[in-house]
Amino acid sequence: MADEHEIPVKVVDRRWWAREGAEAGGSGTERASLKPTYVEELEARLAEKDTLVQEYLGKYRQAAQEFEDARARMRKELAKDAERSRREVLVSLLDVVDNLDRALDAAARSGTPADDPLRQGVELVRQQFLSKLEGFAIRRIDAAGQPFDPLLHEAVSAVPASTPAQDGQVAGVVRAGYTIGGEVLRPALVAVAKAAVPAADER
Repeated sequence: MADEHEIPVKVVDRRWWAREGAEAGGSGTERASLKPTYVEELEARLAEKDTLVQEYLGKYRQAAQEFEDARARMRKELAKDAERSRREVLVSLLDVVDNLDRALDAAARSGTPADDPLRQGVELVRQQFLSKLEGFAIRRIDAAGQPFDPLLHEAVSAVPASTPAQDGQVAGVVRAGYTIGGEVLRPALVAVAKAAVPAADER
């Protein structure tokens, strides 16, 4: 049988979260101060790590953007190199057209009839070649009789103009020029007409 005069035992919960609940009426600062030191240290370290994560994330985004910019520049450079190589090949093919033009000019000067089978064959090959070049957006520059344009023409000689109106015009085409997509692929080599300069009156 238990002793009727047993002294009651009082248990006090000293855990900080238990005390925080018991002292709910206190201020937030007082409750926060009840946290153990190691919890505060963990929270501080967590905040520091979060700051580092944000910093590294910013650096990653910056590096990713720089990488994309570099890749875009590389693509542009590769496209330029490919276009440059393509134009070099096309310019080399123009030499074939030049030779066909010379062959037809020689046939005309020698009096070869227009219905000559060989002359007609050369003309057919020339037309087919020009048709293929047009498939690459290549067009021949119409230079004869046009005003001299340094963007389209390259003067290789000057000839006397037969009339004052012909001064500065293309009198003859030495080598045909071509454009591709509206840009000059090869300028036309031309002879430019020049009006005679009147001699100064002698005194």
